[in-house]
Amino acid sequence: MEMSTELAAAFNKQITMELASSTAYMQMAAYFDAANLTGMSAWMRHQSDEEREHAERFLEYVLDRGNQVVIGAQEAPPAEFSGAAEVFAKALEQEEAVTASIHDLYRLATEAGDLACIPFLQEFIEEQLEEESSVGTILDRVRLAQDQPAALLLIDSQLGERDTTE
Repeated sequence: MEMSTELAAAFNKQITMELASSTAYMQMAAYFDAANLTGMSAWMRHQSDEEREHAERFLEYVLDRGNQVVIGAQEAPPAEFSGAAEVFAKALEQEEAVTASIHDLYRLATEAGDLACIPFLQEFIEEQLEEESSVGTILDRVRLAQDQPAALLLIDSQLGERDTTE
């Protein structure tokens, strides 16, 4: 059963947003690589992969529903940051924007009476809770480590140990 034109357009917008998030995380990874913070870079690369996977899941869902996928233009992400705290603050802002967009999709699907979308979107709502919490915790720790290179290196090392099979 096809989605309404309005709902399909909103899903396409979400695909574009997920791809833009993937690109932004890759840029953040490059920033950390240049700063020799390879654990943080690895963490950001994993985030980039996750966002691309999310885009693919949305893309497949739109196609499975019989609608056309139209990926929109993306703005280049920022490449310069003042330090790790700013990078993780931007990552948190990005996750909050994705969460808000998914909530809007959920509301739109509910208002349209498209109940088939609800279980699909519910998975992303739950995942976004975890993402915001994770990035928020890292940001708090990075802020605590301000002006303490040894503490920042410890956080970098811990982030490099992230299980990439999750």
